[in-house]
Amino acid sequence: MKNIKDENKILIMLAFFSISIGLWGNFRQLWLQDNNFSVTQISNIISIGTFISVIGIALIGRYVTLNKLKKSLTFILIIKFINMLALYYLNGTNQLELIKLTIVIDIIMEYIIITSIYPLITTIVKNNTIYSKRKLTEYLFRDIGILFGGIFIGKSIAGLIINYNVCLLIANIFLILSFIILLNIKVKRSTDNKQEEKQKKNNSMIKYILKSKILSLYLLDMFIGTIAMSTALGLKMLTLTNYFAFSDSIATNYLLIVGLIADGVGILALKYLTPKNDYLTITIKFGIRFTGYVIAFISNNLMITLIAITWSLLISTAYENICDGVYINRVDNDYQLSFANVRYVIRFLGEAIGVFLCGIMYEIGLKYMFGLSAIFMIFQIGLAYYLIYLRNKEKLEMN
Repeated sequence: MKNIKDENKILIMLAFFSISIGLWGNFRQLWLQDNNFSVTQISNIISIGTFISVIGIALIGRYVTLNKLKKSLTFILIIKFINMLALYYLNGTNQLELIKLTIVIDIIMEYIIITSIYPLITTIVKNNTIYSKRKLTEYLFRDIGILFGGIFIGKSIAGLIINYNVCLLIANIFLILSFIILLNIKVKRSTDNKQEEKQKKNNSMIKYILKSKILSLYLLDMFIGTIAMSTALGLKMLTLTNYFAFSDSIATNYLLIVGLIADGVGILALKYLTPKNDYLTITIKFGIRFTGYVIAFISNNLMITLIAITWSLLISTAYENICDGVYINRVDNDYQLSFANVRYVIRFLGEAIGVFLCGIMYEIGLKYMFGLSAIFMIFQIGLAYYLIYLRNKEKLEMN
């Protein structure tokens, strides 16, 4: 490990952690269902965990300096390890309240760790290349975790049946490996007043955003869009296994294959398939998804609904340069890190609300998940079009 750069050690640590997330997070909903939780209860638990994560991320961004970030992450990883071990032994005990608490803690720790990885990297190096490597590492190794689960779930290895609880235990082993790597990372400590200056930047971040109409509306659009997405697809595994009667293995492989194709679609769209007209780009990404959701709601047909789900997942990573990049790049470099934290907070808040609504609609009927999502998408698409209008107007005024 001595010959490995510290920034690469962080990526290795993230790789092990992402495998853990892919392996356990993919089956967490089904594990809860096996422990006698209803879909509504599951959605409420996930929503509460996600909402409290928002508070945790905000507090860390507000009070934890970069110098103290490694110690904080070490402590959080220890909590997550102990908590996951507790979940393993709680399986099948019918201790429902204790299981609720541990699942909420698990979600909180997971989100805080994920959002803290890049700030930790910036204590060593900061550039666009390492940022791209961080994103690629998370997505790639999360998919590896999902792939592992999809291949081995339900199989017998050396007399051991690989079930959800065994996946939880294996995920905890990868978490230990992540923790060991973190202990071997040396971060650079700031000895000047830059930390205090950054803290002041954090304090003025809200004022900075509110001064820009475009940034404010972009964050609102992202918030509504996340609610829309989570309302329709916040409980994917439960939807696929219960409504579509997929086995857990088939559902996992379906999500993995569609996710990998989506990554390819995102790359192709960026290089070759991005229209010059941004209105057309938004229509392709969100307009077709909206149309699919409306047809799924009206028809109440499982095949049409599956097509709508598949398209929604396939297009999810495409055109981020138009939907997000143009707005993120407006932010001054001094505010980029703080703005990233604000985006995480708003996105997770939208996800918490969306999953909560998804659970309610799930109990009423599958089509209502997509019907309600379509209503949110009307506002999302409207805001997206208005933002393009504002940007075009701004360009004309500058010329």
